[in-house]
Amino acid sequence: MNHWLMKSEPSTFSIDDLAAASKRTTCWDGVRNYQVRNMLRDQFAVGDLAFMYHSSCPEPGIVGVMKVVKTGYPDSTAFDPKHDHYDAASTPQQPRWYMVDVRLEQRFSRVITLDELRRHATKQLRGLLILQRGNRLSITPVSDDHWRFIMSLATA
Repeated sequence: MNHWLMKSEPSTFSIDDLAAASKRTTCWDGVRNYQVRNMLRDQFAVGDLAFMYHSSCPEPGIVGVMKVVKTGYPDSTAFDPKHDHYDAASTPQQPRWYMVDVRLEQRFSRVITLDELRRHATKQLRGLLILQRGNRLSITPVSDDHWRFIMSLATA
């Protein structure tokens, strides 16, 4: 099983939106970065767990846990000219972009803030990609050790 961190701006899609979705499940669409696309297409597996991270907001941080319930498949929003994520170069026959389906597993009682994560960057969270300068990927892998430590923060 893999662990991930998946960022979303809460003004676009928040943990509240995921909680309100039918069966607390939805697709994770709109990724338009080739490196992340490759992860969604090739590395995500049913049963993988991911932290949901709210970004570009007053208090960025991890707000809960999601489970992957469907592996990578073509992102249909790329085929719709009326959609914000439309990409004329992506077709159903030759899809350029992929998405996965996720289900809300756990909403944390508090936000594990970016500042809190940074306080552990030199020891327990050394190497956590979201803490590295210049990292702008919307999805990053999380090691087992980092996963366990962050989960301990959520229950502390």
